Amino acid sequence: MKRFGFGQSVKRVEDQRFLTGAGIYTDDLNHPGQAFGWVVRSLHPHADVVVNTEAARSMPGVLLILTAGDLAADGIGPMRCGYWPKGQPDPLPRPVLAGPRTRHAGEPLAFVVAETAEQARDAAEAVWVDYTPLPAAGTIKAATETALDWEMGDKAEVEAAFARAARVVELDLINNRLAPTALEPRACLARPLADGWLELMAGSQGVHEIRDGVAAIMGLDPADLDVITPDVGGGFGLKISPFAEQVLVLAAARRLGRAVKWTADRTESFLSDTHGRGHESHARLALDGQGRFLALAVETTADIGAYASLYGAFVPTLAGTGMLTGVYDIAAFHARVRCVHTHTTPVDAYRGAGRPEAAYLIERLVDVAAREIGVSPVELRRRNFIPPEAFPYATAGRHTYDSGEFNRVMTQALARADWAGFEARKAQSAARGRLRGIGLATYVEICGGTGGEDVTLTLAPDGSAEVMVGTQSSGQGHETAFPQMIAAELGLDLAAISFVQGDTRRIAEGGGTGGSRSLSQQGGAIACAVDTVVERLKPLAAGLLQAEASEVRFAAGTYRAGTGSVAFAEVLREHGAALTETLRFKPAAATFPNGCHVCEVEVDPDTGEPAILRYTIVDDVGTVLNPMLLKGQIIGGAAQGIGQALLEHALYDPDSAQPLTSSFVDYAMPRAAHIPTIDFSTVEIPCRTHPLGIKGAGEAGTIGAAPAVINALCNALDIRHMDMPATPLALWTHLRKSAA
Repeated sequence: MKRFGFGQSVKRVEDQRFLTGAGIYTDDLNHPGQAFGWVVRSLHPHADVVVNTEAARSMPGVLLILTAGDLAADGIGPMRCGYWPKGQPDPLPRPVLAGPRTRHAGEPLAFVVAETAEQARDAAEAVWVDYTPLPAAGTIKAATETALDWEMGDKAEVEAAFARAARVVELDLINNRLAPTALEPRACLARPLADGWLELMAGSQGVHEIRDGVAAIMGLDPADLDVITPDVGGGFGLKISPFAEQVLVLAAARRLGRAVKWTADRTESFLSDTHGRGHESHARLALDGQGRFLALAVETTADIGAYASLYGAFVPTLAGTGMLTGVYDIAAFHARVRCVHTHTTPVDAYRGAGRPEAAYLIERLVDVAAREIGVSPVELRRRNFIPPEAFPYATAGRHTYDSGEFNRVMTQALARADWAGFEARKAQSAARGRLRGIGLATYVEICGGTGGEDVTLTLAPDGSAEVMVGTQSSGQGHETAFPQMIAAELGLDLAAISFVQGDTRRIAEGGGTGGSRSLSQQGGAIACAVDTVVERLKPLAAGLLQAEASEVRFAAGTYRAGTGSVAFAEVLREHGAALTETLRFKPAAATFPNGCHVCEVEVDPDTGEPAILRYTIVDDVGTVLNPMLLKGQIIGGAAQGIGQALLEHALYDPDSAQPLTSSFVDYAMPRAAHIPTIDFSTVEIPCRTHPLGIKGAGEAGTIGAAPAVINALCNALDIRHMDMPATPLALWTHLRKSAA
């Protein structure tokens, strides 16, 4: 067996709890005597407001109503902007409670606290807001305010390459705005403890990010705030950042001296959860006479909403732009990104956070280029892949890829998808009056980061263990994956390993979960901790084996010297005391997983209804710890990418900026019928810069799916391009235009 249980499909230990209704989420938690909060939200996207709470304060059960003035009196400042490029105008401050101006529908204006949730809601409806409406921008085209203007790459080099190009291909495309729609809506519960100490319970992707962010907003010492995250029903980037409601329940609990709880309903989620994507781009690709890529130029306008959120400016700039050259050898590259304000919900990280946008752009552009120069999309990709011998490869987007065999991965995907047999299947569809298409997309993403992660591993003489981590599971299976590593390497019982996450009271530091960093960073820390305790017990094992410590070797839970052996658990019992190891692992570089998606679709020409008939994914995510967990992550991610391609779109009225998709009646989510059986496999090419060979996988499925689906649909309809989402109406419209 490989070290740390790599390659073993251990079943998820947490699923018994989740599937039997024994999970504990934030809304399941209660404190004695707690009060309940309700947020008064703006009805107008852009208006001057006067908030009158006099009538509401006399409503039954009302304990407190907070407005912008109250927060200012308490020294509570604006929300955080986590990244803003140097040399740009300062970002517009985002208040916790708006006033005297509101900038998007659903923005919080007041926070009502009452004895019951029903009383809080009734009182919130009695809060009178006097609106003076102002002009509002609901789309990028209507936006009048540029937040920042940013560039990457060598513009002069790019223009020189275009001047000598044999062919230039251009494409305008839209990456549609999405609502994250996690299964569990946001919720939070706060209570005051002794000596001004506060506690916050909330679903999150990392308690330390929430603690430090909320403390900064409230002017608190982070040591005076505990943050606890119970089970989390989906994150997708949404639950990384502090939110206004977390600040509000803490401020109210501090004023009242009692616990305060808030839980969003689904409409509130659509109005107040940060959205994802929302880009419009113009891309140009220069090719020589042999169809080799010379240069890429991209101009993107990104809608960041009414305010710059924590990572709102990071996603379209640093996170995504550097990945625009994808898996291709493109020497010259330049991109310009303009972030604009609209009177809409702020945009932040959403699964992939910039890399799906980059992959969609370059993969659609390559397919259009293949169509225009009369070359197979497979052949054009093969001509331009970065070859294996070029690694480590410094991209024009300022990244260094450590490894990759892009043609090998694509070739395996094409074989598994039976690309060669497509024409026969297309003829069968045509005989039934259907249009059949096939498309592929390759991708590479940047993962992991280099910030490092802490771990505390405690081993008891009875063979039990406890591992405390700074990452946070929101459905990925950390409760299985990390103990699996310890159990397999040390020969311990998996059920005897206690897993602790999401508690700043016990875990001093942590980077949380985002950017597919958990296994790369937290797994690396666990591996180092395990190796350290093995070394610490080696002298004792040597004594039991009557050997010199230098002669002792360790593997799969057993110390060996000569012909003798002794189990790690036995040595631990002999040690007779608990062993604790706390350390930090800091990877040398980011990692670059990659892969290929092949999608085969059929379209009913009379109705425009699409159906995905075959779907194949081959990924290189480096060495694989748990193939079962990996497959779940990839398929879940692909479902989100398919949802974006076919259905999902967070829309606003272009003139009034009023939201048009504020419930599941209006916002179309993918269902089981939309997601086909997915053929998934891997090519394991270990990462050269990570000691365990890990590359990461949490966002991979999302990144490759959308361009593969749209490429397949464009092939089916024999059209140059169509924007997402490719709804039946959109497909039917394209068919009617073609017929005309």
